[in-house]
Amino acid sequence: MVAENVDLLNRDPNNLNDQIQVMFDDVIAEPDGAHSIDCVFKLAYICYNLCKDLAYKTTTCLLGCPLAILWGCSFAVMAFCHVWCCTPCFKMLALNCSLCRKCFTMCVDCIGGPLCETFSLCFSRIKVTNASE
Repeated sequence: MVAENVDLLNRDPNNLNDQIQVMFDDVIAEPDGAHSIDCVFKLAYICYNLCKDLAYKTTTCLLGCPLAILWGCSFAVMAFCHVWCCTPCFKMLALNCSLCRKCFTMCVDCIGGPLCETFSLCFSRIKVTNASE
């Protein structure tokens, strides 16, 4: 695992964060009839972008690596739990359920089948007629 293979141009190739729209045009918009002075709008654009970039880069410098370590360990533990705990438990449950299903099927076949056949023979002699006035 080498950092040389990291794509520095497209940092969200799977579009995981499409919902995050933080560009100036996505946040600040002046409708027709409510425009500020041009120089104020341009200065607001510059201030917004500088502060957003500075705050984001400062936060990522301080917390990016520790959070990457935390998330990496969390996903490793989750993968471990799935491989070594969840999957074997589900496999054992599936095996036990198949045994219970076989027992249930035998009981239904031994008891339910003859009962249904008996009732069908009893009720097969019933004739229904409609009497109209």
